[in-house]
Amino acid sequence: MCHNRTCKKQGAAKVLAALTNLPVPDVTVTASSCLGQCGNGPMVLVLPDMVWYSGVQPHEIPLLVEQHLRCGERVKQMLYYRFHPQG
Repeated sequence: MCHNRTCKKQGAAKVLAALTNLPVPDVTVTASSCLGQCGNGPMVLVLPDMVWYSGVQPHEIPLLVEQHLRCGERVKQMLYYRFHPQG
């Protein structure tokens, strides 16, 4: 999860807190430096899947945790359009 300047201004600290408050076995949540997508944050990058989520809000974390991290299905409405076109 990006925790650099722009994402921090967009609420990354609250998103990171929400992620760490919903632990998932075998999943490590890490604050990162800039992911290079400034202005589209807060950004969450799920590895090794290489799935990018943009504009993530704290209230969306339960859905991301349940659907993607626990069940392995992408949350389509949260996907970052630049890397995951909705076409």
